[in-house]
Amino acid sequence: MTDFMIRFGICNLFLCGIIGILLLARRLFKNSLSSHMQYYLWFLLLGLLAVPFLPFRLFKLPQIILWFQNLSISPLSKTKHTIKKAINESPTVSSAWMEDFTLSVDHQTTTFIGWFLFVIWLSGILTTLIILAKSVLRLRDLKKSSLPLQSRKIQNLYIRCLNESGITREIPIYSTVFLKSPIITGLFRPCIYFPIHLISDDNEADIRYMLLHELQHYKHKDGAINDLMNFAKIIYWFNPLVRYALKEMKNDCEIACDTSVLNILKVSDYMAYGNTLLHFAEKISLTPFPFASGISGNMKQMKRRIMNIASYEKPTLKKRLKGIVAFLLTSVLLFGLAPFVSTYAADETHYQQNVSQKNVSKIDFSDYFGEYEGCFVLYDLKNDTWKIHDKERASLRVAPNSTYKIYSALFGLENDIITPESSLIQWNGENYPFEAWNKDQTLQSAMTSSVNWYFQSIDEQLGADSIQNHLQKIDYGNKNLNGNFSSYWMESSLKISPIEQVELLTKLYNNDLGFAPENIKAVKDSIHIASSDTGDFYGKTGTGRVKGQDVNGWFIGFVERADNTYFFASNIHAKDHADGSTAAKIAMTILSDMSIWK
Repeated sequence: MTDFMIRFGICNLFLCGIIGILLLARRLFKNSLSSHMQYYLWFLLLGLLAVPFLPFRLFKLPQIILWFQNLSISPLSKTKHTIKKAINESPTVSSAWMEDFTLSVDHQTTTFIGWFLFVIWLSGILTTLIILAKSVLRLRDLKKSSLPLQSRKIQNLYIRCLNESGITREIPIYSTVFLKSPIITGLFRPCIYFPIHLISDDNEADIRYMLLHELQHYKHKDGAINDLMNFAKIIYWFNPLVRYALKEMKNDCEIACDTSVLNILKVSDYMAYGNTLLHFAEKISLTPFPFASGISGNMKQMKRRIMNIASYEKPTLKKRLKGIVAFLLTSVLLFGLAPFVSTYAADETHYQQNVSQKNVSKIDFSDYFGEYEGCFVLYDLKNDTWKIHDKERASLRVAPNSTYKIYSALFGLENDIITPESSLIQWNGENYPFEAWNKDQTLQSAMTSSVNWYFQSIDEQLGADSIQNHLQKIDYGNKNLNGNFSSYWMESSLKISPIEQVELLTKLYNNDLGFAPENIKAVKDSIHIASSDTGDFYGKTGTGRVKGQDVNGWFIGFVERADNTYFFASNIHAKDHADGSTAAKIAMTILSDMSIWK
């Protein structure tokens, strides 16, 4: 939720820009768009307001959005320290590689800020709901106090208005003393409520115009649109531009209804209809109920409506075609901007696997993980099949931590910073908390002891631009280097999902990444863990340590056998004690029980 609030705030900035574009398009095409089309343009905005809450990605976004990701770290799961199923280390594998040395990072997280924003947002929603609830109660009281229309003369006039509007449904009409202007309300059972003082004035022409106007609201299904607008006001109560846009939409709705009435009336009646609005401008007020539609409005709105009536001409075919083209151009533009307001696309935290569902099967490994929140992904190369425990978490992108060193080494080899024959990098003399780090390192020793400074040295010589190009080339997770350059892969901006880890390992194994074969072999050799009668075991652990607590544990690799090759990724999360060694033990137990590795 905290991450969502930050991304939701970012999306609102884009929404403000999109509203500005919509207002500009509305002004530019004012002479081409009919009043109805100007109103329908706002429907596009209602659709865009729903986009941030869609549970799927619309399109892939440019790198600009990814900058904001650095504001937060991957979410942590609940605490756990035990595993239900007994996990025993495989006797054919040395425990040295499981030491999984790692350094703690101390990022300034946005958890507090995110929750603070959420509380404010929720408080505003509740306040808005209370205001709307009061209006609903007042409307209910109005309905209770209203009486069916008694005037036979007005009833006959109402029937004629229904016929003129082409409405066959019987819509009840009531009279009330608590309104200054007529309204229509009710989504499934619409009713018209007409002020008694207007009936008493006994001006049949004025009453006819007002009834026709209310019936146009019913005909255009404005009640449903009105409800959607109110819902948008609740969710976006804090965004002044959204509220302004919804107010303009309400005005355009009234103008569109005026136009529909004019289409029914004779040209000679246009002035009389406008005079009705002017005559009642002082008597009628804004509709007091947000869930009702009415003929009323403030003086500024009335002025716009009168000007529309005064200048109204039935559109020619040429103008209609121009209006359609203008509407379509605006629609295409706004549709193209839709991904910018998608929180799913903005965070890029989920990966959508591009494989046939028939090749993917879910499998329950909950007993292996116990109280840990975790997932396991297994790919069978020979049969091209996937087995996934907890697909939702398996598609969640989190920091790769030391598993990224596989590709850091590959990039260094490709750029001749190190070579398969000469991979020694001298220790700079800085004391580290692990004795194994305080000496010169080769690729093999650095990978075995997970020596951070070795790979940081490679990064420094590569440079950010080169690394970014390599990440783009292999399509590594979210490809985000916006974190601190020395630790972008340690619980920072760079993130990848377990499914992507397995896909990349498969490409590495098959040399589908376009790198030199000798460099691929050097990397494979550096993560070789053990050999047995079963085959060869390759793997790399990774641990995310934040403020001294192990919160993110990885183990990825593959088992190479004579008859097949299996690729896997295990990932666990917790408030503490979720390290690479534990993830490795879980993975190896699963592989052993599946008779993939013994």
